[in-house]
Amino acid sequence: MTGLSRPDTASMLRVDQAGEYGATRIYAGQMAVMGDRTPAARMIAGMAAQEERHRRHFDAMIAARGVRPTLLQPIWDVAGFWLGAATAAIGPEAAMACTAAIETEIDNHYREQLEQLGDSDPELSEAIAEFRAEEIEHRDQALAAGAERAPAYPVLSAAIRLGCRAAIALSKRI
Repeated sequence: MTGLSRPDTASMLRVDQAGEYGATRIYAGQMAVMGDRTPAARMIAGMAAQEERHRRHFDAMIAARGVRPTLLQPIWDVAGFWLGAATAAIGPEAAMACTAAIETEIDNHYREQLEQLGDSDPELSEAIAEFRAEEIEHRDQALAAGAERAPAYPVLSAAIRLGCRAAIALSKRI
């Protein structure tokens, strides 16, 4: 069975590419505010480079498989940048809280995708498994860097996680 014979594979690629694109925009917003002046900014730059590599990989898979990207990409462009900029403006801990919240949701999302795929699409499964490991690493780095010390962390984290889940649901379909 090829990956495209599964009705959910195109949706998976669409949402994964959108998510990685959104992550690059969040980090761009954070870097626009933070520059490269702090240890947190240097950590974010490293994470951003990995997210860019993830996005390029999913861009190539979408093109090779003829999958339509989400029509919401212009919204994720602006929303991601402003989420990154806003959290960085609050402070480095809030920027890390943003990363921890999003990567928690992405870990769950990628785990669910791997379960759904089983062994039906080894190419996609391999990419998701590799990227998931890096997303977990980002979450753990963000927590170690003080994410939970952000102002109103429980509220901030919950709001960002809810937004992430909504973006995933919308990008699968639109």
